[in-house]
Amino acid sequence: MSPERLLPHVALSLHAHNRMGLRRTDEAWLAEQMSDPATRVLVVAGNRLRPVDGAVHWVGPDEAPEGTLVLLGDRDGVVHVAVIVPPDLAPGEAEEWVPLRSVLTLLADGTAQQAPLVMHAVGLAEWHHATRFCPRCGGSLASRAAGHELRCTQCDRAQFPRTDPAVIMAITHGEGDDEAILLGRNTAWPAGRWSTLAGFCEPGETLEDAVRREVHEEVGVRVGEVSYFGSQPWPLPASLMLGFTGRASTTDIDVDGAEIEEARWWTRSDFEAAGRSGELVVPRGISISSSLIETWFGRPLDGPGWD
Repeated sequence: MSPERLLPHVALSLHAHNRMGLRRTDEAWLAEQMSDPATRVLVVAGNRLRPVDGAVHWVGPDEAPEGTLVLLGDRDGVVHVAVIVPPDLAPGEAEEWVPLRSVLTLLADGTAQQAPLVMHAVGLAEWHHATRFCPRCGGSLASRAAGHELRCTQCDRAQFPRTDPAVIMAITHGEGDDEAILLGRNTAWPAGRWSTLAGFCEPGETLEDAVRREVHEEVGVRVGEVSYFGSQPWPLPASLMLGFTGRASTTDIDVDGAEIEEARWWTRSDFEAAGRSGELVVPRGISISSSLIETWFGRPLDGPGWD
């Protein structure tokens, strides 16, 4: 891997916005921003976005419908907010609104600087979408702190956005030209698509043990050494993906048949040949899975056969 090239998930961290947390309860300031035509607004219908001309579409405050205001923060001196509206009140046709996964390739193709803002907006929209009633008394909830808090109108209990830790891992065995990476196929994926394994951390479990447990449960491989790689927000619907590398202590594969339909070891030569022929399709763009695979492969997944 070229030292000058940033891995996909690292490139995203260069574009983190100032979240302006201290402004979230400043109602006068928020009203001022919503009267400023320079403010950029992302409209979210439920938890969906409406791309325009192949790009995530931001509008001025005067073009935004009424809805739940979410302060995202400042980027290069410009305030960005989101407005969450019920799907049945969203402008345009219903089929124009798509889930976040459908716009990830748009963010990867030249507008990665928008990704943290978009993931912030959709992550909060997902939380508002899923959190309808107070878990203590069942009362209705009111948005506070510019969309970052939900407070019960009956018992006054506050709810805050949650993030579920999930591990994603590149597991390898062997050395040199014989080194191989373990990739799996989800039962719902189209033919030819493969990726690194992933799963959720359970209560009372370390992240490293979650890596070992998930790999063994899904494909029957035992993992020894585990090392931290990096992290990435993944609001699909509410995860933080924590990347790891690991070394297998066994190599026999026994897939669970539930989540994983097939798994296999790929040497670099087999991986490259299958990728260039189109037999193998792996994640590309801004995902941390892309970063894990590229780091193991030793170079970007680009050029003929990887498109």
